[in-house]
Amino acid sequence: MAMNVRLRDEQTEALKLRAEQEGVSMHAIVLRAVDDYLTRTAHEALVRKAAKEQTAKWAELLERLR
Repeated sequence: MAMNVRLRDEQTEALKLRAEQEGVSMHAIVLRAVDDYLTRTAHEALVRKAAKEQTAKWAELLERLR
């Protein structure tokens, strides 16, 4: 799927500089950033789900410990 991303001028310049330093395209850096974001947020969602389940499981004990 194709899409347009509008960056601020300073973002574009920083991205261009980083791409030159790494010897890769700006496109490759953006794809890597999206992959990193998706991986990180998927992990965070799993942690939130596990915490919610464990809180429910141990709710009575947690309440008694207050």
